[in-house]
Amino acid sequence: MTPAYPPSDTWDSVTRARVQAVSAFGFTERQCRFLVTVMVHAGCFLERQYCTFTGTVRGHNSREFIGRLVARGFIRVIEPGPARRGRLYHVHHKPLYEAIGQSDNRNRRLHTLGRIVERVMILDALLEDRRCWWLSPADDKLQFFSQMRDNRMQREDYPHIAFGAGRQRTLRCFPDKLPIGIEKDSMEHLVFLYLVNRRVPVDFRQFLLRHVGLLRMVHRWTLRLLVPRRFRTAVALYRAAVREELWTPMNPSVSRSLETYFADCHTRGAHVGEPDDPYLRREFTRQGSAKIQALYRAWRVRGDRVLWEAPSPVLADDRIHGCARVEVVVLDRQYLQLTPAMDRDAWARRGAKRKSRQVGPPVPEASPSPLSPLESHADSASANA
Repeated sequence: MTPAYPPSDTWDSVTRARVQAVSAFGFTERQCRFLVTVMVHAGCFLERQYCTFTGTVRGHNSREFIGRLVARGFIRVIEPGPARRGRLYHVHHKPLYEAIGQSDNRNRRLHTLGRIVERVMILDALLEDRRCWWLSPADDKLQFFSQMRDNRMQREDYPHIAFGAGRQRTLRCFPDKLPIGIEKDSMEHLVFLYLVNRRVPVDFRQFLLRHVGLLRMVHRWTLRLLVPRRFRTAVALYRAAVREELWTPMNPSVSRSLETYFADCHTRGAHVGEPDDPYLRREFTRQGSAKIQALYRAWRVRGDRVLWEAPSPVLADDRIHGCARVEVVVLDRQYLQLTPAMDRDAWARRGAKRKSRQVGPPVPEASPSPLSPLESHADSASANA
């Protein structure tokens, strides 16, 4: 059965206008809905995901559709494994993205294999949950939140990263590119997705700190952790990170002391360690070093505002009154040899090994860097198509 995506230009990124725009390329309505879903949420897909969306079995129908996309140059084929194991399809045709008003969507770019696998896992989570509308592009999210009641948030209040300074300063809102769901039965209930891709929640803590202001404005919300089987043992650490960052308000006197301490560490170029002040040292032990380190990383990006928000009890009250919760969804799908590719800890280990081998004399002239196997294979596949 086809997933229920009711037409909605406010609560769903798969709008009627976007589906009609893609239909001009000669596809059926069901195929257009799938293509728009892939482009706005992931940029890449597996053949079985098309079958899940359309409610058909894998066979002539799916092969004919994918073959037509390849022949017309709409998608590129990526084969990271032998014997067609884990074959991926990346939708990169620029006129398709221009037709839906997403010409600058970063899903059109060819990313590393690990990031592509992450997008495929997120698409699986969306296709399996038909109780929500889903928003992925940053413009769609900003439009949705701007129409909420009592929303006095400025652009700087949303999750963002900043580039440059002064007049050249640029904000990129919702940089994590993770979908936000709106429950169809209760549109005041939002679902925030996060894909676990490390055994230690270092990046996850920054994700939480970026979303503190937005979560305080939402009436009811659920944080849904998507956990591949490779990271099932890390669930307890991620739950503890939520408890420390969102549901444990900091003492205001501690946050004021941290303003001076962080500024001193930044001036001296030192790392956050055991402070000389016995009061701060005792609070570091009570709060946990992981939380302090995460606050320092966020402070270097956003300034003292991170510390001003830390004592707020709003999110802790939301949890007490049942307006905030965390749920874990284990991704039991078979991803064959693709799962290790999205392990960020493995990326770091491989990077450390490469750096350790760079012990020779400097190269006098920089030679042109060859394409990665993924890019070269994708280019050859698109050329053959």
